[in-house]
Amino acid sequence: MARNLGAHRTVTAYCVAEQYDISHVARILKSAGYHLDPHETGLYPQVIHIEVPDNSPSRRTEGASPSTGDVFIFPSGAVVAWDVPESTMSFLVGRSLLPAAQHPHPDQIEEEDLEYTEDPHRDVSAIKGDTIVLGTKSQSADLSPSTKSSTDTDTRNIDTVLTKIAFSSGLARSTKLAVLETLLASYLNSTSSIPRLLSLGGRLPFTRPFILQKTGQLLSLRAQLNLYSELTDSLPDLFWDSPHEKGLEGYYDMVGKALDTNVRIKVLNEKMDYAQEIASVLRQQLSERHGVRLEWIIILLITVEVGFAVRQEIKEWRERQAPVGA
Repeated sequence: MARNLGAHRTVTAYCVAEQYDISHVARILKSAGYHLDPHETGLYPQVIHIEVPDNSPSRRTEGASPSTGDVFIFPSGAVVAWDVPESTMSFLVGRSLLPAAQHPHPDQIEEEDLEYTEDPHRDVSAIKGDTIVLGTKSQSADLSPSTKSSTDTDTRNIDTVLTKIAFSSGLARSTKLAVLETLLASYLNSTSSIPRLLSLGGRLPFTRPFILQKTGQLLSLRAQLNLYSELTDSLPDLFWDSPHEKGLEGYYDMVGKALDTNVRIKVLNEKMDYAQEIASVLRQQLSERHGVRLEWIIILLITVEVGFAVRQEIKEWRERQAPVGA
């Protein structure tokens, strides 16, 4: 028997900055009239949740019933939207929240999409292929037919919101990782000529500022991956504050497996190891150049000293050769 699944909708993750000042985000959203954490999940400041009504002209033209989408903002610089029009998110991400972004990259916004649907026959959510199936049985299974429709329309169950937060956290992690993958690919492209030049036995035509810049870029990438974010953590901090009986950690892991997050982190670290070898070659060349420069300075100083000594010897010799009483 076929199950009566809900319509397929879209969940989209955006990464627009290295980090968000989450208290600044809260002030911006409050001033715009949004109600923060409407279901009182208690997960602020690990995540900010707002509900966004869909008042798009296309929906009114189609005569569809009003719907409310969910938006989750994470301190990592990622925003995840569930069933929210793209135009609304473009304005929210690209303009409204930009003042709260630290080191934003609005011209290189990273996005990832998945489809999702709701299954009223399931009480546990899952990921099937590229589709998230939200189990909503706990919302409506035990209600009478007379109250089920109004309850499903007017009440958003907190369990579903927590489930969305868990999936959103995994999507935010993947999108953040995609930003680092793009940055590392650009870094490797800028240093791709170095192995070829070394194999030809040629001199590396790079200046000291270039070498220092590349070293700093690599250190920054490595820090973003392994130190300053929760990308490599087995479990983000927000799950320590969430109800453990809900099994939200499992949903977070599902997204990681579906998007190969752990494999991508391993590959990224391996690429960074290779980039580190290139950076070591550059630093070695910088050190050699510095050493050669010091050697030439020492040689020059010795030459000057010898010149003065020879000049003094010649002067003394001439004085000795001069006639007495001249």
